[in-house]
Amino acid sequence: MLKKMGLAITCLFFVSATLANNTSREIDFNFDWKFTLVEDTALPTTIPLQDTAWRDVRLPHDWSVELDFDQSLEGATGYLPGGVGIYQKHFATPSKGEDKTSYILFDGVYNNATFWLNGKLLGENPYGYSPVYFDLSKYLKKDGSQNVLTVHVDHSRYGDGRWYTGSGIYRNVKLVTVDKLHIPIWGTFVTTPTITKEQGEVDIQIEVKNDTKDRRSFVLSTQIIDNEGHVVASTDDKERLKGERKETYSQSLKVQNPKLWDITDPNMYKAVTSVIYDDKTVDQYETPFGFRTIRFEAKKGFFLNGKSTLMKGVSLHHDGGLVGAAVPEGVWRRRLENLQAAGVNAIRTTHNPFSQEFLDLCDEMGFLVQNEFFDEFDYAKDKRLNYHDRHDDYITRGYVEHFQKWAKSDLKRTMLRDRNHPSVVQWSIGNEIEWTYVHYRYVTGFWTDPNDATKVDGSFWGAPPKFTPEEMKKRYDASPKGEHILADTAVKLNAWVKELDTTRPTTANLILPQVSHVSGYADAVDQVGYSYRNSVIPWAQTYFPNKQVTINENPGTWDDWKQVLNYPGVFSQFMWTGIDYIGEYHNKWPEKSGWGDILDLAGFEVQGWNYFKSVFINKPHISLGTLPLKDSGFEVDELSGLAVAKGNGSYRWRDSNMHWNYKKGDSVLVEVASNHSIVELFLNGESLGSRSMSESPDRLFRWVVPYNAGTLTARAGFDGQEIEATFETAGKATGFTFTSDKSVLQADAYDVAHLVVQLHDKEGRIVKTQNAHVTFEFAGNGRWLGVDNGASANVQNFQSNHLDTAKGRALVIVQSTKQAGLIKVVAKIKGLDDQTIIINSK
Repeated sequence: MLKKMGLAITCLFFVSATLANNTSREIDFNFDWKFTLVEDTALPTTIPLQDTAWRDVRLPHDWSVELDFDQSLEGATGYLPGGVGIYQKHFATPSKGEDKTSYILFDGVYNNATFWLNGKLLGENPYGYSPVYFDLSKYLKKDGSQNVLTVHVDHSRYGDGRWYTGSGIYRNVKLVTVDKLHIPIWGTFVTTPTITKEQGEVDIQIEVKNDTKDRRSFVLSTQIIDNEGHVVASTDDKERLKGERKETYSQSLKVQNPKLWDITDPNMYKAVTSVIYDDKTVDQYETPFGFRTIRFEAKKGFFLNGKSTLMKGVSLHHDGGLVGAAVPEGVWRRRLENLQAAGVNAIRTTHNPFSQEFLDLCDEMGFLVQNEFFDEFDYAKDKRLNYHDRHDDYITRGYVEHFQKWAKSDLKRTMLRDRNHPSVVQWSIGNEIEWTYVHYRYVTGFWTDPNDATKVDGSFWGAPPKFTPEEMKKRYDASPKGEHILADTAVKLNAWVKELDTTRPTTANLILPQVSHVSGYADAVDQVGYSYRNSVIPWAQTYFPNKQVTINENPGTWDDWKQVLNYPGVFSQFMWTGIDYIGEYHNKWPEKSGWGDILDLAGFEVQGWNYFKSVFINKPHISLGTLPLKDSGFEVDELSGLAVAKGNGSYRWRDSNMHWNYKKGDSVLVEVASNHSIVELFLNGESLGSRSMSESPDRLFRWVVPYNAGTLTARAGFDGQEIEATFETAGKATGFTFTSDKSVLQADAYDVAHLVVQLHDKEGRIVKTQNAHVTFEFAGNGRWLGVDNGASANVQNFQSNHLDTAKGRALVIVQSTKQAGLIKVVAKIKGLDDQTIIINSK
């Protein structure tokens, strides 16, 4: 039986429960699908459908990103269409299917999906972000004819998200075929009550299902295998299970000298659990995992493996730029590597669960993850401008219409899949939910117009609460309530989490925390994170000293990070956002994206990459950025010549140019990011003076410089240990480089290469202020995924074979097929020499 878990979250052992990677249990079901778009939103009545004229597609597949951007569509989801799509796959019944149990596992389908096998309804799943599986066994063909799996996806309400969602079967699909006596999908959960340097005590809960009618006696055998392939612990237990039943069994093991999973050294193990019946292994379940301990304390912070650890975090959405929501593992890997190089060690999955594949990468690479479930509860948000719902149009109706019926199922399925990842350290039940309970904002005192729930005192964002908790509680109790009470819903969600996992804390992202602290919402979860409300931190730590508060979302400025450094117990920030994403724009065509502080939509580094690296990494750093003074929020002091902020808002981080190309005489604000205390700036070898960190409230050193072409150099450091950063004025583009991050791909139909065009002048200097139109020719054993330049206003179809560069550069992504051979890509720019890349897929 299940062992009851305690609330303490120290000394834990976590596993990432995945299916054994062998054909006897799991088959990759991503290939050989048929697909069509249809006009009618009604479910088909005659299934299977005739599909000979449909497109051939492979999964993951996002049909929206294949289509054109359209100004008449909804900016909240990136001006891309939705629609209704139908997928079908023909396949043979697994060998000896009558003696087996077969499941189909979908990691994510967006959205309102309905599933059939051979015309028999399997079920539905409205939420586009939750995994779901179905038992196919009783509907599989037994006469040798082909089975047909049909999936109907209704994303006609294409504006149902506040960001780009994608459309279709956009995550992996697996066919899981097992013995009638087997471990079901997501059937293990492992913890360790004790970890020391000498020994790790392992408790593993294993669910076994018996689909036969007879009692079965069997042996449950588990081996722990380290990352060098050595068996480091094992145990066998004799068990028995009645027919047509399932039961959960417990096993305990001890691992000597366990190697810990950590952000700097993410050691992984795996547990291989076998079900042995009649002296034969009838099922085997492979579970990657990592040893690590987590502990959270109010006024003290977060401790990973006993060490105080600060979460240098970013919020991310789930799209990957030109690939849309169907993001290959290699695209995420490139992006995560770039974030990690800037010092990022934590990710908040905003505002929904991400894919199994994404969390596997976080396990492997050593990221801490705050796993978030929902953006709405009982009431809808305005998909165009956040806040509460103010529209009744069809296209923006979303998940809130399904929340009451489906929230428990969606949350639990997500947790069963994700609860064993060592990277996952927090469960977030929801994001800025208070906006949708309109009375909350009036309780703060910053909203005073009962006829306009968006009219707010402008000081709200930077001001502390107006009232004491007692006064706030009186105001809350007196406020009119709706049918649903936020605190009650949160209590329910929190209880569902605790039913499956008491080893990690729950949290929520609070946008009106002073009200949430007195209403019961904050009390419903273990700890709370604030959203753009740093000013409430001292108030909360004074009046609610036993409640741990931290930051779950903020712009990511130096002032934000100072809250983490200055307030004991505040252990995180999650900047908005680490990588640019499609959507969350309204009436700003052609701007379809533009929130990335570290990487742009193409995954290219912007100056924020340097800035946050100077803050997050304890190594000498210096880098340059420039802006026209008129666009910078600063002005020059006539007497001193120093840059003077026009207001506090001038110090909010914004991207700056990474070049030294302006018009002669232009006033340019030069910004240097460095973690040195003093920086000196030079133009063409002449010193422009030094600046001190004491003069830099946001850790950016600033000079106002009349532009002259040449070499701009920033220098810092003691004699013999100087570091410097340099910009050189580039001339007219006379050529371009064409490079690939890989010269060899695996011929597995998954591996990807990123190819980059970059203009340069005759001296080889990178040109960032001139652009050109690039045309690509593609041939060989590969798949063309698309093109982008990273610009937020680029609304050219991503599937094209040509585009204009931005900042002198462009990106191509190609993917291997299952056929080995050469992939050839030629880049052409009129008037410049062609460049060719050959990639060997093998």
